[in-house]
Amino acid sequence: MSLSEQPATIPLVDLVTQSRNIKEEVLARMSEVIDSAGYILGKQVAEFEEAFATYCQVDHCVGLANGTDALHLALRALEIGPGDEVITAGNSFAATALAIHYCGAKAVLVDVCEDDFNIDPEAIELAISSRTKAIIPVHLYGQPAKMRQIAEIARQHGLRIVEDAAQAHGAEIDGKRCGSFGDIGCFSFYPGKNLGAFGDGGAAVTNDPELAQRMRLLRNYGQVVKNRHDILGFNCRLDSIQAAVLLTKMKYIEEWTERRREVAQWYREALSGSELLLPGQREDARHVYHLYVVRHPLRDQLIQFLADRNIQCGIHYPHPLSRAQPFENSPTFPEHLPRCTTFAEQIISLPMYPEMTRAQVDRVAAGIREFSSVAQVAAT
Repeated sequence: MSLSEQPATIPLVDLVTQSRNIKEEVLARMSEVIDSAGYILGKQVAEFEEAFATYCQVDHCVGLANGTDALHLALRALEIGPGDEVITAGNSFAATALAIHYCGAKAVLVDVCEDDFNIDPEAIELAISSRTKAIIPVHLYGQPAKMRQIAEIARQHGLRIVEDAAQAHGAEIDGKRCGSFGDIGCFSFYPGKNLGAFGDGGAAVTNDPELAQRMRLLRNYGQVVKNRHDILGFNCRLDSIQAAVLLTKMKYIEEWTERRREVAQWYREALSGSELLLPGQREDARHVYHLYVVRHPLRDQLIQFLADRNIQCGIHYPHPLSRAQPFENSPTFPEHLPRCTTFAEQIISLPMYPEMTRAQVDRVAAGIREFSSVAQVAAT
């Protein structure tokens, strides 16, 4: 087949189409920032904070430079520090555990559930020690963690909860939004997220006014009044330009979320009966499908097979956090994280974005079924 006959590439994520569709609206909001020169903590930041707090069903939102800063400042606001332990999932992106270490605390890594890739409440209980101060459940891939069980564990042991909702904008349990279950909820607006900026961005949300105020101090050099530094602070502010982008996108977030859920349903229909292990969707939860992650025992071969057919896939994430150098000495419960380890060898992120068409989904599914036929022939 010549290059001209190759089918169009199906990307893992398509940011170009979405950005093109809202370009003029975004530019109009950016012009307001430019005209006012309110580039740092301008009115767009305050407007976005109010809108996103309402969306998350909480009282306060603090705009931050990125999702990692949200986790870091959340832990500092809760006075997590040296000698403390924070329990989190062993299969998250490194930022979750890095934020714990930034505070001088230790990340304790626990295994995940078979049904939803999320932190296992039973493993959390195994990991609690006299040094445990907090739990960071991660709503991985857009599926909420089992927050009611986790909240009960935290209540019994006097622990704080920081939700890593970086992949779960709008995800719910029985109508209650992720980010509103714990003491603080943390979000990323990295461009590929369900609500993404045109660069880095993040936020922390809470119902506690004191925690919100402390995070506002922490993000801005510890100052409310210029040059009066009340605490040791950082420079972690959300830019007004990015807030303008996010304000524009807030108008579409629910429409895009429902499209993701529709694409996920197309995948379920097209891949039914295949060799893939498809993601579960709990009845009490609204999965927002930041990623559509499946499992296959011949993962690497399948990814290459699809790549040869111009279908891009990914791996989120290729190894448990316990294998990353900064966390090699982190305690694990159960030891060696058996489910995290198995999943890391099998998971595949299939293309997923709101603008995806049924024809594209069918082409991905056809490629997967073709691989299964080829693999069966090769095995005989």
